[in-house]
Amino acid sequence: MKVTLIYDNDVYKKGLKANWGFSCLVEVEGTPKILFDTGADGYILLSNMDALNIDPLSIDEVFISHYHWDHTGGLSDFLKKNKEVKLYIPNSFYGSFEAKEIIRVKEAFKIHENVFTTGELLGIEQSLVVKTDKGLVVIAGCSHPGVGNILKAASQFGKVYGIIGGLHGFSEFDLLSDLGLVCACHCTQYKSKIKSLYPEKWVDGGAGRIISI
Repeated sequence: MKVTLIYDNDVYKKGLKANWGFSCLVEVEGTPKILFDTGADGYILLSNMDALNIDPLSIDEVFISHYHWDHTGGLSDFLKKNKEVKLYIPNSFYGSFEAKEIIRVKEAFKIHENVFTTGELLGIEQSLVVKTDKGLVVIAGCSHPGVGNILKAASQFGKVYGIIGGLHGFSEFDLLSDLGLVCACHCTQYKSKIKSLYPEKWVDGGAGRIISI
C-alpha cells in the first residue's frame, strides 16, 4: 500500500503548494487508484498532482470523506480532467457532479478486496480503510465523528495498525497507544503533543509525503 499526500496545510516536498485542506492518492496492489478527497482549491490540487507526476487520468475512483469545502473544493476541477471515475460520497453530501458512477454511502461495506468504507458515521463523514499485512490503515478526512468512533467502525474489518489524515481536536491520546503508525495532518490541533507521546509511531505529513506500508 502506498499513500501520497497531495494536499495538506504543510509542505513536505519542496516545490509543492500548501493550503488548508486535504487530499491523498491511495494505491493498493491489484486495486483501482483512489483519490481520497480533493482539497480546497482545484488549481493547487492539480498543480501538486502534476509536480508529483500523478496523471488525473490514471485515477479510477474518488472517495469523498465529507462535504466541507476544504475536502471538496478541488472536485469540480478534477472532474473536468477526468469524469470517468467512480465517485463515493457520504449520503449527506450535497451538490451535483458529473462522473461515470456516483455511489452514496450510508453503511459500511467492502469497496474492493482489502478496501472498505466505515460508512457515514454520525451522518457526517466516512473514512477509508485498507487491509495490509501489518493490519488496517485508516484514512480520515477531518475525524468529525471522533477518532474513537472511526477506529471502532474500522475494527469490524480487523485490527487497526495505523491512521493517516486529519484528527481535528482529538485529545484522547491513549486511543493511539496500540497503533503502529500515526500520520496526523491537515486540521489536527495537537500534532506536537501526539508526536511527543508517540515518537516511534509518528510520521510527518505535508504535501509530497509518501507513506509505504
